[in-house]
Amino acid sequence: MKLTTMTQVTIDGVMQGNGGASDEDRRNGFERGGWARGAGDDETRTFITQTYQRAEAFLFGRRTYELFAGSWGSMRAHPIAVALNEAPKYVASTTLTAPRWEDTTVLRGDLAAAISELKAKPGGELQVHGSGTLTRWLLENDLVDEMTLIVIPVILGQGARLFPETGPDLALDPVESRVDSKGVTIQVYRPAGRPHYATA
Repeated sequence: MKLTTMTQVTIDGVMQGNGGASDEDRRNGFERGGWARGAGDDETRTFITQTYQRAEAFLFGRRTYELFAGSWGSMRAHPIAVALNEAPKYVASTTLTAPRWEDTTVLRGDLAAAISELKAKPGGELQVHGSGTLTRWLLENDLVDEMTLIVIPVILGQGARLFPETGPDLALDPVESRVDSKGVTIQVYRPAGRPHYATA
């Protein structure tokens, strides 16, 4: 399977609390949640839905897993809910002991080996949605095959960012780029090793 990630971020790189409720994620005094609600036009919403629908399986960090299980897990009619409920789900967690969402496997121990084993299986995409800590770790460990950023035209000035202030560097090859009628951009990249830096 190809491991792909999809993340909604602001212009200043914040990914925290993007969902429907302003109090979805109040960690570290964050007060500006719900910034992605209503963003994007019908074409962008269709792109997001179709991405979920082509998943062979889903991989989550614990926090995003619990958030999704509590919302999408109880829905049945929405096409994203159908995709999530019908596909196998994997959670990278050392603390989750009793997953409540059907068809869930908790990955413990050697996470890199477990994910590499999943990637070696035949099939389509092993998708990661949200799960910022996990996405950063996957990038650092060269496990991401393709990364989609949905950039919402807003600057928050606070909140957890997808990419830390200091960390590994990474070159990206563009696969696709588009902007919708509301100014939301969709950027699809493939990791391409380390960047080349200009010399004097």
